[in-house]
Amino acid sequence: MSVNQQSRESMPTRRWRNRLLTLMGLVLFSLYLLWAENYGSDYLIRILNNTAIFITLAVSYNLINGITGQLSLGPNAFIAIGAYTSALLTLSPAEKQLSFIIEPIIWPLSVIQIPFFWTLVAAGIVTAFFAFLMGFPVFRVRGDYLAIVTLGFGEVVRAVANNLQTITNGPLGLKGLQAYTNLWWSWGFATITVAVIVRLVNSSFGLAMKAGRENEVAASAMGVNVFRANMLAFTLSAFFQGVAGGLLAHLVTTISPTLFTFFFTFNLLTIIVAGGLGSTTGAVIGSFLFSFGGEWLRAVEEPMEIFGLDIPGIPGMRMVIFSVILIFLMIFVRRGIMGRNEFSWDWLLERSPLGRVFRGGGK
Repeated sequence: MSVNQQSRESMPTRRWRNRLLTLMGLVLFSLYLLWAENYGSDYLIRILNNTAIFITLAVSYNLINGITGQLSLGPNAFIAIGAYTSALLTLSPAEKQLSFIIEPIIWPLSVIQIPFFWTLVAAGIVTAFFAFLMGFPVFRVRGDYLAIVTLGFGEVVRAVANNLQTITNGPLGLKGLQAYTNLWWSWGFATITVAVIVRLVNSSFGLAMKAGRENEVAASAMGVNVFRANMLAFTLSAFFQGVAGGLLAHLVTTISPTLFTFFFTFNLLTIIVAGGLGSTTGAVIGSFLFSFGGEWLRAVEEPMEIFGLDIPGIPGMRMVIFSVILIFLMIFVRRGIMGRNEFSWDWLLERSPLGRVFRGGGK
C-alpha cells in the first residue's frame, strides 16, 4: 500500500480493518484446530501442543531478554515451579498417597485437589511470586553477572526439587498425571500470552522497557524507573512460564527434576535468537520452526544409506544441526529472522492480492 493510499484511509478505518483481519485469522486457525482434534493424528496433535507451549515460553522469555535487554538464564526454574505446582494441585489425595512411597507428602497438599484451570492460575501466581522475590537481588547486577545469578537459581530449584521428598517426591518425580492439556488449553493460553505481551510492549511500560534496554543511564535521567520496568517484565514473564510449565506437566503426564535442566533454557534461547531478539513475531516463528523442524530432523538420527554407504543413527545429531544453524544465523543473519520487526497487516496487504479487496478493487 503506497503512502497516498494509506493517507486516504483514516486511522480508525485501518484499525478496525486490522482487527477484522486478526479476528478472521483466529477463526480460521480455530477451525484448523477443530479439524486437527477430530481428524488429525496423535502425532500431529502432539506437535501442535508442543508448538503452542513453546510459543508461550518463547514470547514471555523474549519479554525479559529481548524487550528489556536483560540476559536471564533461569526460565527452566520457573517452568519447574509451575509444573510442580499444577501437578500437585491436580493429583487426588489417593494418587498422592500412592506416589509418595518414601516419605508422605506434607499437609495441606496431601488433601488438596482443584480443577485444572485454577491449578494453571496458581502455577502462574506462585512462579510470579518467586520471580518477584528473586528480582530484588537479580537486578542489582547487570550483564554477565545477571546471567550467572539466574543460571544459579535454575540449578538451585532443580537441586531442591531433587531433595525435597515431602513436596516434590524427590528424584522419583510425579507420575500418572491426567492428560488435561489439549489443543484448546495450549493454544488458548498461547493466544492470551501473545495478546498480553503485545499490548504491554506497545504501552508506556513497553517504551520504558525499551528505553532501559538502549541506555539505562539516559532512561533514568529522563525519569524512567528502569528497575520497576524490569521487575514488571521479569514477574510477568515468570507468570506465563509457570502456566506453560503446568501445561507441559499435563501433556507429558510425568515430571521429574531431570526434565528441567539448562537444556530447556538453551532451547528457548535458540528460538528467540533465531526469530529475532526483541520481536514477538520472531519468537512465534522461531517456536514453529523449532517444534516442526525438530521433528523433521529426527530422520538424521535414524540409520540411513547414502550412495551405498550405511550410516548408523547418531543420537543427538538434531541438536548438532540446530547449533550449526544458530551459528550460521549469528554470522550471516545477526538480528535473526525478524530482527526487531513485528508482523503488520499493512505490510502484508501491500504485497498480496488481498489488499485490493480492502482498497476497493485497487482503486
